Amino acid sequence: MIKKTLLALLLCIPVGGVAQKLYFPPANSDEWDTVSPQSLHWNQAKIDSLYNYLEQGNTKAFILLKDGKIVLEKYFGGHTKDSLWYWASAGKSLTAFLTGIAQQEKYLSVTAPSSNYLGMGWTSATPEQESKITVWHQLTMTSGLDEGSGIGFCTDDSCLTCKADAGTRWAYHNAPYTLLDNVLLKASGKTLNEYVQLKLTPVTGITGYYYLVGYNKIFFSTARDMAKFGLLVLNKGNWNGYPVLADTVFFNRMTNTSQPFNKSYGYLWWLNGKSSYMQPQSQKVFEGFLFPDAPADVIAALGTNGQIINISPSRNMVVIRMGGASKIKERAAVSSSLSNRIWQFINSFEDN
Repeated sequence: MIKKTLLALLLCIPVGGVAQKLYFPPANSDEWDTVSPQSLHWNQAKIDSLYNYLEQGNTKAFILLKDGKIVLEKYFGGHTKDSLWYWASAGKSLTAFLTGIAQQEKYLSVTAPSSNYLGMGWTSATPEQESKITVWHQLTMTSGLDEGSGIGFCTDDSCLTCKADAGTRWAYHNAPYTLLDNVLLKASGKTLNEYVQLKLTPVTGITGYYYLVGYNKIFFSTARDMAKFGLLVLNKGNWNGYPVLADTVFFNRMTNTSQPFNKSYGYLWWLNGKSSYMQPQSQKVFEGFLFPDAPADVIAALGTNGQIINISPSRNMVVIRMGGASKIKERAAVSSSLSNRIWQFINSFEDN
């Protein structure tokens, strides 16, 4: 009986030990508490191997938080903690979070037709087809619009042709996502940038800016801003007791499987630990985890050329990587292989 009780208790302990209370850096300074790798019994030689891999792989910045505190922070090639860099498609996950705040404030409903905010005729689909597209479909990549239509990431109505009814297929498509900025603007009178400045900066200190690059809205910030956002999501939208995103229903739906086609996709977030996954520019379903060597509970914001936010609740960790691509496959819209390789290094740190 004693052995069974002990086993049950051990199974309740998160991987990596007993979960610690999260630390949150102050919003109005550069102060950020650190913890040494040695205190965690991590092997410095293996940390140096990770740094060498990252440097050879065109990395600009790398941060690892444990319990909210900085364990590893390294910059390469003249990049510093104050240098700005693009999030690419990792900014999609930030947009989803801001959309949740807009719904929380009752400016919009994700189940409402997108045409309620964008006006009729925002696509080239028939009125009946267009009326079926909701904000939820924009968040889940299930709009049914043809991802191969138009030039680049064109958001003009002439580029947005219908391939299938909304909700009947998953396809990674930038244009419907990009138009979420217009949805928020029409619904609330505030742009994405204003939401960042009003809802995130005063509480968390997160700064940054969405710039229009061609048709794309690209978020630029420092690596520490990226890490703060990861910490905010690790604590389920709450910053040191302040509920930035208090809508727990939206948060849970954002960070869990959102539709039946790509089990590893929530609301513009990538999910590990699912039985299968799909990739951009493909309709193939791959069996297994998105990151086989990462904790199963990792949720991720991923962008082209290896822009990475990985969040593991069981390990109380946030992992950030910014930089350029070192391999052809990392130039894709997202790179699951780079995240997985980084977790292979992290798993080797414990000096047993």
